[in-house]
Amino acid sequence: MTAYVIEDEPLAARRLTDLLRRQYPPVDVRGTADSVEAAVALLQGAAERPDVLFLDIHLADGLSFELFDRVEVRCPVIFTTAYDAYALRAFKVNSIDYLLKPIDEQELQGAVDKLRALRASAPTAPAPAFDPALLTQVLQQLQPQKQYKKQFVVKVGEHLKIIPVENISYFFSLEKATFVQTRENRRFVVDQTLEQLEKLLDPRHFFRVNRAYLVHQDAIQDIIHFTNSRLKTVLSPPAPEGDVLVSREKVASFRAWLDR
Repeated sequence: MTAYVIEDEPLAARRLTDLLRRQYPPVDVRGTADSVEAAVALLQGAAERPDVLFLDIHLADGLSFELFDRVEVRCPVIFTTAYDAYALRAFKVNSIDYLLKPIDEQELQGAVDKLRALRASAPTAPAPAFDPALLTQVLQQLQPQKQYKKQFVVKVGEHLKIIPVENISYFFSLEKATFVQTRENRRFVVDQTLEQLEKLLDPRHFFRVNRAYLVHQDAIQDIIHFTNSRLKTVLSPPAPEGDVLVSREKVASFRAWLDR
């Protein structure tokens, strides 16, 4: 049996690879990747598809579910995840297994034996069906609903001004300061960094397009193809530097965010 291991933690990837090679018969790990991008390249460049894909849910550049939107996965998938075991029991019937980290060797043996039995009983059958949208929905429902920030308080001279989130077009950093840009084209300094703001704001509405800009979807007036497969956004109100580029490594996730 051959396998690919898609895991962004080097130690976890090495441990899983070692455990697979200690199975009887050994599982031949023929490729590894630590991100969605690397996994896409690995699968597209493969001369033969692997017998199984061991897939971490959280990868270096996003959720592994993005992989299924970008490349055809024609082999069974065994997820490795830190989610609670009870939350995943409902999916055991789908002939796709889930291993909780840290991975237990006996549980891994059980998953491999299960897959071998399926292959022996139906060697020409297609890979088990996988519905990433369903899994994403269930996992989101199981997590506590996060309360995102609803307003910001900024200082204006001797006064304090309240800015509701729905009145914000984007945040940007300039000369070691962070600014909020309102829909009325007013600009104020805020105390948080863009990294902190990413955690405080609802990701359904705000996206970090590059190191300097965190934008609300409603502020994007136009998106233009730029050089080297990059994208250029036109914001409203206009950004201080004019059009804002989407970082090359964020283009795929940005498109997925827009098309959700």
